[in-house]
Amino acid sequence: ADGYYEYTMQECVYSTSDYSDMVYLESYSFNKDVFVQFNSTVGKFVGLTELGVMNAERLNKDQALLQQSKAQVDTVCRPNAQLSDSAVRDKT
Repeated sequence: ADGYYEYTMQECVYSTSDYSDMVYLESYSFNKDVFVQFNSTVGKFVGLTELGVMNAERLNKDQALLQQSKAQVDTVCRPNAQLSDSAVRDKT
Protein backbone atom coordinates (compact mmCIF):
# COMPACT_ATOMS: atom_id res chain seq x y z
CA ALA A 1 0.00 0.00 0.00
CA ASP A 2 1.08 3.57 -0.58
CA GLY A 3 1.95 5.76 2.36
CA TYR A 4 4.54 6.20 5.02
CA TYR A 5 5.81 3.76 7.62
CA GLU A 6 7.08 5.09 10.95
CA TYR A 7 7.87 3.11 14.10
CA THR A 8 9.92 3.05 17.28
CA MET A 9 11.79 0.00 18.52
CA GLN A 10 13.09 -0.46 22.07
CA GLU A 11 15.71 -3.09 22.81
CA CYS A 12 17.65 -4.29 25.82
CA VAL A 13 20.92 -5.88 24.70
CA TYR A 14 23.25 -7.86 26.96
CA SER A 15 25.47 -10.93 26.92
CA THR A 16 26.58 -11.49 30.52
CA SER A 17 24.58 -13.20 33.27
CA ASP A 18 25.20 -10.32 35.70
CA TYR A 19 23.79 -7.78 33.18
CA SER A 20 26.84 -5.53 33.62
CA ASP A 21 27.03 -4.92 29.87
CA MET A 22 23.31 -4.16 29.41
CA VAL A 23 22.49 -1.42 26.91
CA TYR A 24 19.11 0.18 26.26
CA LEU A 25 18.50 1.19 22.63
CA GLU A 26 15.56 3.18 21.34
CA SER A 27 15.45 3.54 17.56
CA TYR A 28 13.12 5.73 15.53
CA SER A 29 12.56 4.67 11.91
CA PHE A 30 10.83 6.18 8.93
CA ASN A 31 10.17 4.03 5.87
CA LYS A 32 12.41 1.29 7.34
CA ASP A 33 15.42 3.61 7.79
CA VAL A 34 16.58 4.38 11.34
CA PHE A 35 16.99 8.14 11.55
CA VAL A 36 17.65 8.71 15.26
CA GLN A 37 18.67 6.41 18.11
CA PHE A 38 19.12 6.65 21.87
CA ASN A 39 21.92 4.49 23.30
CA SER A 40 22.19 4.29 27.09
CA THR A 41 25.95 3.80 26.87
CA VAL A 42 26.32 7.04 24.91
CA GLY A 43 23.66 8.72 27.08
CA LYS A 44 22.06 10.79 24.36
CA PHE A 45 20.18 10.67 21.08
CA VAL A 46 22.31 10.37 17.95
CA GLY A 47 21.08 11.36 14.50
CA LEU A 48 21.88 8.97 11.68
CA THR A 49 20.42 11.05 8.84
CA GLU A 50 19.87 14.76 8.22
CA LEU A 51 16.36 14.43 9.70
CA GLY A 52 17.81 12.44 12.60
CA VAL A 53 20.45 15.04 13.43
CA MET A 54 17.76 17.72 13.69
CA ASN A 55 15.62 15.49 15.89
CA ALA A 56 18.57 14.43 18.07
CA GLU A 57 19.45 18.07 18.73
CA ARG A 58 15.86 18.77 19.79
CA LEU A 59 15.53 15.61 21.91
CA ASN A 60 18.88 16.12 23.66
CA LYS A 61 17.70 19.52 24.95
CA ASP A 62 14.99 17.76 27.00
CA GLN A 63 16.86 16.82 30.19
CA ALA A 64 13.83 15.02 31.66
CA LEU A 65 13.57 12.81 28.57
CA LEU A 66 17.31 12.05 28.67
CA GLN A 67 17.15 11.06 32.35
CA GLN A 68 14.09 8.87 31.73
CA SER A 69 15.77 7.18 28.76
CA LYS A 70 18.99 6.57 30.70
CA ALA A 71 16.98 5.04 33.56
CA GLN A 72 15.35 2.45 31.26
CA VAL A 73 18.32 0.10 31.82
CA ASP A 74 17.46 -0.16 35.53
CA THR A 75 13.69 0.29 35.40
CA VAL A 76 12.81 -1.83 32.36
CA CYS A 77 15.74 -3.84 31.01
CA ARG A 78 17.24 -5.48 34.11
CA PRO A 79 13.94 -6.44 35.81
CA ASN A 80 12.54 -7.96 32.61
CA ALA A 81 15.81 -9.73 31.78
CA GLN A 82 15.90 -11.21 35.28
CA LEU A 83 12.31 -12.45 34.92
CA SER A 84 12.79 -13.99 31.51
CA ASP A 85 16.21 -15.47 32.35
CA SER A 86 14.93 -17.06 35.55
CA ALA A 87 11.98 -18.55 33.67
CA VAL A 88 14.39 -20.14 31.18
CA ARG A 89 16.81 -21.36 33.87
CA ASP A 90 13.98 -22.88 35.92
CA LYS A 91 12.95 -25.03 32.94
CA THR A 92 16.40 -26.43 32.09
